Amino acid sequence: MNDQAPGTTTEPALMTLTAVAKAIAEKQFSSREVTQSCLDRIARYEPGLNAFMSIEAEEALKAADAADAAFAAGNSSGPLHGVPLAHKDMYYEAGKVVTCGSIIRKDWVATTTSTALQRLKDAGTIRTGSLHMAEFAYGPTGHNAHYGAVHNPWSFDHITGGSSSGSGAAVAARLTFAALGSDTGGSVRMPAHFCGVTGLKTTVGRVSRAGAMPLSQSLDTVGPLARTAEDCALLLDLMAGADPADPTAIGGDVPNYIASLHLSLKKITIGVPKSFYVDDLDPDVARVLDETLAVFKKEGAHVVEVDLPDQRQLSSASQLVLAVEAAAFHNVWMAERPQDYSPQVLMRLQNGLSVPAVTYLEVMRWRGQALAEHLAATKGVDAVLAPIAPVPAPTIKESDVGGAPGAEAVIQNLTRFTRPINYLGLPALAIPSGFSRTGLPIGLQLVGRPFDEATILRIGAGFQRATDFHDKIPAMP
Repeated sequence: MNDQAPGTTTEPALMTLTAVAKAIAEKQFSSREVTQSCLDRIARYEPGLNAFMSIEAEEALKAADAADAAFAAGNSSGPLHGVPLAHKDMYYEAGKVVTCGSIIRKDWVATTTSTALQRLKDAGTIRTGSLHMAEFAYGPTGHNAHYGAVHNPWSFDHITGGSSSGSGAAVAARLTFAALGSDTGGSVRMPAHFCGVTGLKTTVGRVSRAGAMPLSQSLDTVGPLARTAEDCALLLDLMAGADPADPTAIGGDVPNYIASLHLSLKKITIGVPKSFYVDDLDPDVARVLDETLAVFKKEGAHVVEVDLPDQRQLSSASQLVLAVEAAAFHNVWMAERPQDYSPQVLMRLQNGLSVPAVTYLEVMRWRGQALAEHLAATKGVDAVLAPIAPVPAPTIKESDVGGAPGAEAVIQNLTRFTRPINYLGLPALAIPSGFSRTGLPIGLQLVGRPFDEATILRIGAGFQRATDFHDKIPAMP
């Protein structure tokens, strides 16, 4: 473990997104220097991590030189001018191959660019490549039968979590300052937890999903993985808002997510679930939860217990919605190209075909009532603090269950704390909160109220001012 804080380093790649953007703007570093620093780390560590789907070094350096020339002429594209980033390989970019982690799309070239990605490009970012992911974003471990597993930077024998596996690993290893992920059943929060980075699951409708590979139209959300809550706030500031290409993206005024980050945690009330999220926890996860609550209390937050509605029902409902909607999207490919799916993904997709339409509609109708019951149970609470998974990262070997009969049970255990939040459509911020006794990261999630990302980002930023878990850098071979 490297304890050097990224804000104090002279190696650009080790800085936070916010810090490196400021350094470029103030001409402490050129975009080429920053980009080369990231590419050097990619060249050194990518062979062991398998975090990238494609690396575009030459194109990235040309783009960095163009950004530097524009800046020298007095032209800035925006707050992330000249900052190199890489994103999960499910965000369409016109003219680029977007595999979605699959064989079916291994040569598919996008003709449009996703809105979220375009907004970051408009803010000045440049592309270093695309990041590995679970096949069609349908897997929580980071395994991919076609392209191999992504390895956890903290211990190469352990999983990263999925489906945003490459995003979690690349941000943790300081190969990119931030990366877009997606969260349908926990796919931002799981890699954030297992890899020791910050990850934001946004409210359904907060960020446009246009041009992002769909998995479940009712549950999909776009969100970033980054080093800090401040970095996530900066990215959300740039991406949030209405989009004509996505009628589900919410219009109206977008909050300034950065403005309240500096506020203290006094008068903040944090709820801790009485059950479910605190049941059957690994001892290290339970310890980290207690230690985190102690930090919040020390910082002036008020901690109370909350009695949430039955989360098992929410988890089952989320799983059912995901299964049906994913099967609907993949129905033609399953009929025409079943051999091109991995056994586990095909099995899970086929399960969705067996759900009666009446059952699906009943579950969808219950969603509004379930949200109302949750909001009533958390009245007066600014955020609920809960584990993201009951365990630190398992090993790649022990979680490589493929399409075996017990695969679904393994998947359900890993995601049982994330799926209820997806069904409710709520925002949640994953924050690095400690380490296991064997040195693996442990994250916790702050679950907010609908469209109140600002509050959970504020709480996360306050926690990160009081701790340094987000600053830790894995010592990789």
